[in-house]
Amino acid sequence: MRIVSLILAIVVGAGLYFWIIERERTLAFLAGGAETAEGDTADAPLNGAAEASGDPDTQALIRVVARASVAREIDNAVVLRGQTEAAREVEVRAETSSTVISPPLRKGTFVEAGQLMCELDPGTRASTLAEARARLAEAIANKTEAESRVPEAESRVIEAQARIDEALVNQNAARRLSEDGFAAETRVKNADAAVAAAQASLEAAKASVTASRSGLQAADATIESASAAIATAEKELERLEIRAPFAGLLESDTAELGTLLQPGSLCATVIQLDPIKLVAYAPETEVARITPGATAGARLAAGGQEVSGEVTFLSRAADPTTRTFRVEIEVPNADLKISDGQTAEIAISAAGAKAHFLPSSALTLNEDGALGLRTVDEDGIVAFNSATVVRDTAQGIWLADLPDEINVIVVGQEFVTAGVTVAPTFQEQTQ
Repeated sequence: MRIVSLILAIVVGAGLYFWIIERERTLAFLAGGAETAEGDTADAPLNGAAEASGDPDTQALIRVVARASVAREIDNAVVLRGQTEAAREVEVRAETSSTVISPPLRKGTFVEAGQLMCELDPGTRASTLAEARARLAEAIANKTEAESRVPEAESRVIEAQARIDEALVNQNAARRLSEDGFAAETRVKNADAAVAAAQASLEAAKASVTASRSGLQAADATIESASAAIATAEKELERLEIRAPFAGLLESDTAELGTLLQPGSLCATVIQLDPIKLVAYAPETEVARITPGATAGARLAAGGQEVSGEVTFLSRAADPTTRTFRVEIEVPNADLKISDGQTAEIAISAAGAKAHFLPSSALTLNEDGALGLRTVDEDGIVAFNSATVVRDTAQGIWLADLPDEINVIVVGQEFVTAGVTVAPTFQEQTQ
């Protein structure tokens, strides 16, 4: 019993081998045998004579199915998968401390650029501004007074110089009279004292001029300080009104009425969706085919909406982890129907190329592992042509780097090698 089981297993295995592995040859053998059995008996002596003569044309050939293909010009687009991204997104935060006194705006509200979103309680800031302005007025008045003192001090210098000149004349006269014996020695001493007093008055007048000018500079500094205090107070009042930096949608509610905001506290998040960006990452093999300004189209996964735009940015530095390059495409979105974060199938136009449209099952590998097609010429001789996949679709694939006209083996290519002669049967091109 074991021997019978073993024999049956061998027979079944051989049958499966010839039916699955050698299916094409088995079918060809069976078809050849049936044609011989059903042939005209009158031709039997002729066929037998031909076989006996050893004519190679009559030897059994492997039957394959081939398709005549002609290359066509296609738009060689770069196909990427990406997502939509808001053109701008900003978290608007407070710059000062105070309590919100304005009612909140709800998320989803469209705000214009400069529209008030959060208003804060001014507190004593108005009083601070009024005090700074009063100090400025006082500083201006002090400067006016200081300016009036400068000419007065300068006139005193002139007066003191005149007195010195007069004292010097009197001193000179007293000395001459004393030398001639017409004046007492005390008169000379009095004249010397008068000169010294006049010189002291001159120095005091010059010091007064310097002090007046110093007072003028101090007044200018006080004015600058008061002006800075006014600017600070006005800026502090401006910070009480938190406004939208650009037109967009509120991604969150604004701060609730009565909320205490500190510097850095969030008022609201604003996003700009018109225009919107499509962001994808191109591999190293495709980035050279993408140029800024190239037209691009995309199909959104949600609803199948189709949009178009142009490439506005192509990164020159690859991501260190994925070795891919960021690509941004700007797309109009006036109706705001496209949201941030939607998945999109993106096609970026590139230079056109000639390619053959064939079923993906026609692809095979040669002995060296190269991807390509097996073709057959007019004499039935098989050849291998390496090919490059340009685009893959559900209906088939587009292959480039091939001759313009070829006969591609689409059935049986796995059972033949380059240089073998086959009997091809041609089928019509469906697309």
